[in-house]
Amino acid sequence: MTDAFAHCEQIVRDADKDRFLATLYAPANRRGPLFALYAFNAEVARVRDAIRQPMAGEIRLQWWRDALERPGSGEARGNPIASALLDSVVRFQLPVRSLLDLLEARSFDLYDDPMPTLAALEAYAEKTSSTLIDLAARILDPAPTDPAPVREAGVAYALTGLLRAFPYHAARGQLYVPLELLERHGARPEDIFDGRATPQIAAALAELREVAQRHLAAYRQAEIAPVLAPAFLPAELTGLYLKRLAGTADPFRPRDVPAWRRQWALWRAARRM
Repeated sequence: MTDAFAHCEQIVRDADKDRFLATLYAPANRRGPLFALYAFNAEVARVRDAIRQPMAGEIRLQWWRDALERPGSGEARGNPIASALLDSVVRFQLPVRSLLDLLEARSFDLYDDPMPTLAALEAYAEKTSSTLIDLAARILDPAPTDPAPVREAGVAYALTGLLRAFPYHAARGQLYVPLELLERHGARPEDIFDGRATPQIAAALAELREVAQRHLAAYRQAEIAPVLAPAFLPAELTGLYLKRLAGTADPFRPRDVPAWRRQWALWRAARRM
């Protein structure tokens, strides 16, 4: 089992640097389960990258549903990520329903349907990013956590992540910026897919940054218990990312935040929290 958790740690180190670094601030006996949770998320988040047809992705997501609903199956236990996750679910009494909801939300990633409204995007962010914060908090402390900062921090971090990935998604024909926002600013999806940086697209992206900033501000009004800090630390990078995005002239050629600045920001946030 130790090997399974070590496998999860390596996956998170490679695929999700923010959560990997945040987990290093958790107590040693909680890091393995956190890595298992985040490795599961990384695995389902990259299903789209590994398939050619949506149906193949649906089959992969269904495998995870079966593993969570029938944890005693040998096939599930043969997968190191599933094995570590299932052990963590039992140990910390994590709600399987939350993990199933995350899988349901990830089905959207498999298709090229545009995100219709801001409300739909926020619901997607809540089922994915906020769910991870909630489950990580349960691993760190079994006492109930205030759901308001969990939701706000998760939505802020998810929206910012999608803004950072905007060029990548546009290049493969995916649109997470809600049509509602694009229509409000007169931006055209075809310009996004062709990589044309128009003023209308810039205005829509600016509004989405403002939405993410509002969620971040709402989260920061709450007082987070120090024991829960590692669960929320990734969201502490949101302001840094948004500032960099706002200063980028061409949204299709953004400059990311250097790794050392992220590490410094996490260290400062951990000390403050």
